[in-house]
Amino acid sequence: MPSPSKAKGNRFEREIVNKLTSLGIQAKRAWGSNGASLGMHEEVDVLIGDSFKIQAKCRKKIASFLIPTEHVDAVVCKEDRGEMLIIMRLDDVLGQALFNMNADQITD
Repeated sequence: MPSPSKAKGNRFEREIVNKLTSLGIQAKRAWGSNGASLGMHEEVDVLIGDSFKIQAKCRKKIASFLIPTEHVDAVVCKEDRGEMLIIMRLDDVLGQALFNMNADQITD
């Protein structure tokens, strides 16, 4: 029986894949949360299409200043002298991606 935190992570990875596939986006979960099962680095938890790699992290609480409010689309953050990272709501990213896909089909 997996530990509670491992089971929580597995559920979260399945939730991501289910959300993507329900929108017609090809996604698969790495068996055992090990990207090597997909021919990728072991940190890869979910593969979208053939090349977009996701590492899924589920936490009880995320610092509130890292969560985009209703007034912004994203939060960009970085460590001192570090790389910039962006945090966005998955629904917003997927909505934009689907909009772009549909726009491409209309213009083709």
